[in-house]
Amino acid sequence: MRILRWRWRERAYRREREGFFHALRHLSRREFLRVMGEVGAWAAAQGAWWHTFQLVDIVVGKRRPRFRLAYITDTHLFRPQMNERFLRAALRAVEDLNRLDPPPDFVVMGGDLAHGGERAELELGREILKQVKAPVKMVVGEHDWYLDLGEAWQQMFGSPNYSFDHRGVHFVVLMSVRMRDFWTERRMTPHERMRAVGQLDHPETSRFEVGEHGRQWLAEDLAKVPREQPVVVLTHAPLYKYYRRWNFWIEDAEQVQALLAPYRAVTVLHGHTHQVVTHRIGTIHFHGMLATAWPWPYAPEGLPPLTVQMDRVDPFDELDGVGIGALDLYADGYGDKQYFFFRREPLRIARAYLQSWGREAIPPAPEFPWY
Repeated sequence: MRILRWRWRERAYRREREGFFHALRHLSRREFLRVMGEVGAWAAAQGAWWHTFQLVDIVVGKRRPRFRLAYITDTHLFRPQMNERFLRAALRAVEDLNRLDPPPDFVVMGGDLAHGGERAELELGREILKQVKAPVKMVVGEHDWYLDLGEAWQQMFGSPNYSFDHRGVHFVVLMSVRMRDFWTERRMTPHERMRAVGQLDHPETSRFEVGEHGRQWLAEDLAKVPREQPVVVLTHAPLYKYYRRWNFWIEDAEQVQALLAPYRAVTVLHGHTHQVVTHRIGTIHFHGMLATAWPWPYAPEGLPPLTVQMDRVDPFDELDGVGIGALDLYADGYGDKQYFFFRREPLRIARAYLQSWGREAIPPAPEFPWY
């Protein structure tokens, strides 16, 4: 039955897409704005907004969040001629971000905006992100970087390491996908290097690290921050060791964590894993962000014990298990993590769940086993 339903969806999708993507192949700003309107109308007609931006009760007693940030990440955009599905998902995510209630103070793009790191892919992503109503903070991913070693990304978006303060919280955006040079000795072309990095488990690549330069920059930045001030770190790769084979891993994770450990309340938001993942080390709370391109299966080992695995019910549904999300920051420096799936009810990982080491505010268990 699911296969028949999927085939019906695919036929309907093909009928809709030919004219829609003709405009995107000849992208100008005027055409882009027109097509944005068309994708919104198409999604509304298909009932595609179901559950995605449903209002979630974020009040705990009489205390309300200090503010909300939202995110989109791991869009993995190709040029429209090569892949239309990821583009469609990114456009939908922007619509959902703009419909969030309450609206976010700003939006994080958590990395892997592009898939192959090509300038055309990054430019397409930049045009899409211009439609987000809130300010956008950029994080770099490995797919954005390793074709030209960050040249195009930095020209468009600036330094991969930067910080800012917002309503009493210090935010750090940290480059977390540096690799040791494995390509020069092997005389790899830029495209060969990019393909190797994108494979994740390629035998010739090194594991990710923040690196000595990145750790020094982080130490100098944090030296100006009082220990009682909440800190939020935005990265692409998780700042802990999850599963080395897939490069869900930071080689210098313990050294980075040692720089963050003296602070009273630290929250790390990361992309890269394409899944709900929850972790705590000392005073540091870690949350993985949903991708818009595809969900990733959970690793066979190393999954942080606080993680409640997300449902992914329908393998024939390209939008099941992906979406956007938000973090509602409270005065104590920690936040409630909201996952807004494209196809299902939102999931809330309360700060109390992490603060109690999983004894309170336990998220609902998945209804279905991971396939």
